[in-house]
Amino acid sequence: MDTAMKILLIVFSLGLIAAVLLQKGKSAGLSGAITGGAEHLFGKQKARGLDLFLQRLTVGLAAGFFILSLVVAYLVKN
Repeated sequence: MDTAMKILLIVFSLGLIAAVLLQKGKSAGLSGAITGGAEHLFGKQKARGLDLFLQRLTVGLAAGFFILSLVVAYLVKN
């Protein structure tokens, strides 16, 4: 059980890394914040298609990674 959870944690971590790297950059850095890049933050642009899918996948993988990390830590302790 412990080994299966650790393998699942590794799969989630690799999936999370891949999902984050596949996403487009959403900010223009410090220069964008100074010159009015805040309109991207509060604008009416909504993610569609692949961007929306990657965003939701990232949230799901991050939540799964966090929960699995706690479970593996509990299993190792006991």
